[in-house]
Amino acid sequence: MIQPTHTFPPEILEFYDHGQEASRLARGIGPLEYVRTQEIIQRYFPAPPAQVFDIGGGPGAYSLWLARLGYTVHLVDRSPLHVQQSRGGSFNQADHPLSGIILGDGRCLPYPPNCADAILLHGPLYHLVEKIDRLAALQEARRILRPNGVLLAVMISCYASSLVGLVRGWLDDPDFFAMCVQELASGKHIPPASWPGLFTTAYFHHPGELESEVQTAGLIMETTLAVQGPGWLARDFEQAWQNEQRRETILALVRRMESEAGALGMSPHNIVVARKSVK
Repeated sequence: MIQPTHTFPPEILEFYDHGQEASRLARGIGPLEYVRTQEIIQRYFPAPPAQVFDIGGGPGAYSLWLARLGYTVHLVDRSPLHVQQSRGGSFNQADHPLSGIILGDGRCLPYPPNCADAILLHGPLYHLVEKIDRLAALQEARRILRPNGVLLAVMISCYASSLVGLVRGWLDDPDFFAMCVQELASGKHIPPASWPGLFTTAYFHHPGELESEVQTAGLIMETTLAVQGPGWLARDFEQAWQNEQRRETILALVRRMESEAGALGMSPHNIVVARKSVK
């Protein structure tokens, strides 16, 4: 059994205390991430009313949507604000409330073994900077999954900041460039003090790295899929997304390329699909 460190950088909670996560998926390139993640969830999750767990589920964007589809949904998050927001969202959809909402840590879940049909694992895989902690979170996911239960493990690519910096002209700043160099070398994302408002302390995976961690935790790998792929690079993305024809073209391209190495490298987020053995 992996023994986690039980540490958690305080700046992560401070970052989320600003409350911007609740609207992130509705602005910028967020809608592409939201739609694509929904597509992948619906492809791999069993039919409702299966028991699903959204671990690191934030303010509940996916949990609340899954509950509306008829799933039995349990949300876990480390941020008190996110727990409060998800409870408010659950209250506001009284006909489809979440079945459970707790303030908790993905490395130590208060659930019995073999209780989950499916798990969506977000925050723990990029806010647990040490490998031993990510493995502990993956082992906990495996423990509560039923045999043949599916895990969708979400990672941020180590190329994400470099690509964003290249597109937006930020690489000319030496502090931003140094941050990117560190991410490419070590996976550790530590925003410089000269760039307030950047994404907080995190771990950005190299290609194949999360797949290896998933297997080390005792899960069976199925595939890795690009969430945004190259779609977020569309010129005037926000304007393009508002145009139905251009939006469908972006989505068609991303779907076609979702398993290709190039798309995985260009995608800020990727999803690793894995299962618990039936043995």
